Amino acid sequence: MQRSDQRESEQSVDDLLSGVSRESDEAAETGRSASSGGGRLSGLFSPRVFLAALLLSIGGLLVGGAIPIVGFVGRFVGIAAAGFVLGLVGSKRHYTEVVLAGAIAAGLAFVLSTLFAVFAPFAVQLLADYGVAIAGVGAASGGLAGLVGHYFGRDLRAGLTEEL
Repeated sequence: MQRSDQRESEQSVDDLLSGVSRESDEAAETGRSASSGGGRLSGLFSPRVFLAALLLSIGGLLVGGAIPIVGFVGRFVGIAAAGFVLGLVGSKRHYTEVVLAGAIAAGLAFVLSTLFAVFAPFAVQLLADYGVAIAGVGAASGGLAGLVGHYFGRDLRAGLTEEL
């Protein structure tokens, strides 16, 4: 004859064992999905979208910088336009890619424009002393321009696709 506390302990062990097998099955499934590219951070960064954003940002920077009167400000308008286009066309959020691409494009543009706009020996000394600060200001400005452009592109997309 079994005592009542023994029956409860046997039932709880069975429940625990069945829970362990379910947890191991779930862990195996998540392990398989993580190895196939679908992990916890898989939606955070897309190299393809980053490359497209970088190319669009560099193109927008060059086109915006080619405008004679507003060349310097036009660069940031071009980066914002690239972010706007990606926000308007893309169905998902790509803030990380757009901000990083805008920051890289503008940071490099600031350094290169400083290098080629000033007398060569002075430019090299200026970049040696303040190159990180110059690149940092350019990267922060370009990242902000890309962020604002992407935000407004996504906002327009949401407004166009929403039911009235």
